[in-house]
Amino acid sequence: MPYTGRCLCGSVTFRIDGELDPIQVCHCQQCRRAQGGPFATNIPVAADAFSLLTGKDTLKGFESSPGKMRHFCANCGSPVFSARETLPSVVRVRAGLIDQPLNAPLAWHAHVGTKSNWWPIADDLPQFTAAPDPVKTK
Repeated sequence: MPYTGRCLCGSVTFRIDGELDPIQVCHCQQCRRAQGGPFATNIPVAADAFSLLTGKDTLKGFESSPGKMRHFCANCGSPVFSARETLPSVVRVRAGLIDQPLNAPLAWHAHVGTKSNWWPIADDLPQFTAAPDPVKTK
């Protein structure tokens, strides 16, 4: 099933071809600041399955740490996806931007060692103090 998504103002639209991987919940300080909330919900997507439909010129990037680019809409500020130099075949799309209901389950919570003290984790998903090993969690 193809999925579509958009930023808050609709300037940046995208398409994902194929089924979605489980949603990863990240509680690190960078994700909290980039999202403005207690965590980020990311879906790893094969780069060749992700297509920008509109807004390529509106999309801006910010290198939040060496080799990691966070891409966002310059008009409304919506975070759209991130990408790592060390993993060029994957983009991490923000789950909240997808238009259709998601059939993807939640995978796990990462960086719970630095999570917000005001947001409880009230589920039985695996929790990782830092980043989980991508080989073991894929």
